[in-house]
Amino acid sequence: MKWIRKRARDYALLLFFALGFNLYFLFLMRTAQVAYLLYLDLLLLVFWVIAEGTAFFVYWQKEHRKKQFLMEKEPIYHVLSMPDDRAVFAHDLAILEQRIQEGFDAHCDLQDYVAKWCHEFKIPLAAALLVSEKINDTDVRISMREQLERMNLQVNQMLQGCRLQSPLFDLQIRQVPLKKCVRASIQNNRFFLIRKQFALDVAVDDVIVYTDETWLTYILDQILSNAIKYAKVSEDAQEERRIRICSEHAFNNVVLLIEDNGEGISECDVRRVFEKGYTGSNYHNGKYKSTGMGLYLAMQIALKLGHELSVESCCGEYTRFRIVLRSK
Repeated sequence: MKWIRKRARDYALLLFFALGFNLYFLFLMRTAQVAYLLYLDLLLLVFWVIAEGTAFFVYWQKEHRKKQFLMEKEPIYHVLSMPDDRAVFAHDLAILEQRIQEGFDAHCDLQDYVAKWCHEFKIPLAAALLVSEKINDTDVRISMREQLERMNLQVNQMLQGCRLQSPLFDLQIRQVPLKKCVRASIQNNRFFLIRKQFALDVAVDDVIVYTDETWLTYILDQILSNAIKYAKVSEDAQEERRIRICSEHAFNNVVLLIEDNGEGISECDVRRVFEKGYTGSNYHNGKYKSTGMGLYLAMQIALKLGHELSVESCCGEYTRFRIVLRSK
């Protein structure tokens, strides 16, 4: 039936021409013999049946082959010389959609596992921090606390990174005091700021910005963490390590500046610090262990928040991060 529907117009056109020819032969060529007409019609009919039968056989083989292919669990377009049937593409599309969905589900399951693992890990970590306070040896206690704090920061960063990649990204833009986010980030990094003897110069105005408090704090954590990690080791004992955090007003925006006097970033690296996995052209001579993901994630979050994040630096002198936030 499908073959007849497909060829119905061709049959109708052929019948029309055959009928027209026969009527012309019978009524306009009165001297002609009807036997010749019947013989010609029979001959043409035989040729037509052979041609149509061959075409139908080829079509049947193709349909039978396609029916077998459509039962496959793999895409089939590449094994067909010229796939022109919508069912073939629908089949392949369904297979690819199923694979994408399976990969998506596996990705979500992995994210859930990582998130649960982080929460479970934080329980014994918090207990270890409490136990470390009971160590009598000051040097051992401080060394132990430093490593535990590093673990805590890494777990928090992994947890936030996992949330960032989640399809249900919990982003809530609302009015937030900028000072609150700055204080929260300083509090998160207080141990290492004290440990590395940083002098903080905070001059942030009492302004309200439109952002997500949790994610803006995460961005600031990444910037402060880098400032602490790449602090300059100076032979001059008089030169202290400094971090300056201040705010400026620009039209309807607030510009938050975070500047340190650390090692700085070389000119060739400044434009690439926000790239995924980029750790610098000299890899800091193996001095620091870096994944190149912190600032990349910070930039991705800033883009989702609608903030403008940029950096400028002079190697060996300073690094200044600039965050533009909307205040009205």
